[in-house]
Amino acid sequence: MNTRMRRAAVAIAAGAMAVSLAACGSAAESGDKKDSGDSAAKGDDIKVGLLLPENQTARYEKLDKPLIEKKVKELTNNKGEVVYANAKQDASLQNQQVDTMITNKVDVLIVDAVDSKAIAGSVKKAKDQGIPVVAYDRLAEGPIDAYTSFDNVTVGKTQGEALLEALGDKAKDGQIVMMNGSATDPNAAMFKEGAHSVLDGKVKVGREYDTKEWKPENANSNMEGAISAIGKDKIVGVYSANDGMAGGIITALKAAGLDNVPVTGQDAELAGVQRIVTGEQYMSVYKPYPQEADVAAEMAVLLAQGKSLDSLAKEKVDSPTTKGVPSVIVPVVSLTKDNINDTVIKDGIYTVQEICTGKYKAACDKIGLK
Repeated sequence: MNTRMRRAAVAIAAGAMAVSLAACGSAAESGDKKDSGDSAAKGDDIKVGLLLPENQTARYEKLDKPLIEKKVKELTNNKGEVVYANAKQDASLQNQQVDTMITNKVDVLIVDAVDSKAIAGSVKKAKDQGIPVVAYDRLAEGPIDAYTSFDNVTVGKTQGEALLEALGDKAKDGQIVMMNGSATDPNAAMFKEGAHSVLDGKVKVGREYDTKEWKPENANSNMEGAISAIGKDKIVGVYSANDGMAGGIITALKAAGLDNVPVTGQDAELAGVQRIVTGEQYMSVYKPYPQEADVAAEMAVLLAQGKSLDSLAKEKVDSPTTKGVPSVIVPVVSLTKDNINDTVIKDGIYTVQEICTGKYKAACDKIGLK
């Protein structure tokens, strides 16, 4: 990961402040025109192509898509249109979807890549047609114009630190299992890097997996294999890179009669938050999706209108193919049962009623979630 992504919190806060300030007016008011050599800037009547990677993880359909659609409308006086497609974890399908977006003459693309390398050719096709590309959440390869995500190494560190906290003086008593994400996702490598930087030397990793396609069922199978290989009495904790996989892992642990093994997660999915309430899952990483989505929408609108990103993107990130990509890196929060009120509820991601349905009500009451 480029060291420039790990700037001090001041730089992150400055980027976040730029987002909030720019949100006070339309995107047309918050940027400068490109040099006169470029085509004439567009107005608010723009078409934004939004390509999300999969629907296994609840966040994409529930949060990212509607948040981006809402922000584009706000920034374009309700004149901007978002054209949406989900690749359902199929890199080839996503490349076809880019082709369709080009045919439909979108003015800009927001792409959350299924496979960061496989998308590079399609990104170049779009650019060759004069369509700028915002890499969203995952750092796509190819000639991208902008990037917004979370500090993914910090995500892994946050997970690792939480697991060590949960283990306490039991950290050396047994072995942990590491359930990393898909090898095709560049973020997964960063989560892994961050987690290892915290865990190495402090725990023994009994088994480690790169989980195909992030699928919960694959994590479940991997966990069953780990339990058989290590022995259920020797497993003291599980590093899970996200909540979906944590669900599959916890199912395998329960089937083996293991109920008190701390498991990490990420994404603050509703099911993950509910498992945190009951104590089945120790933590998740809450990533403020409204801020990330707002940044992506504003980047897209500014680029479509031929505006500069200088007032918004305060950082530069290098991908394997493109240097100095204007970027906004959004900070993350460790979500445990102690701060559910101050994070996902306060930010309007979920209501108490959504979390505390029938079978979770007693557990909610116990931790003061009312």
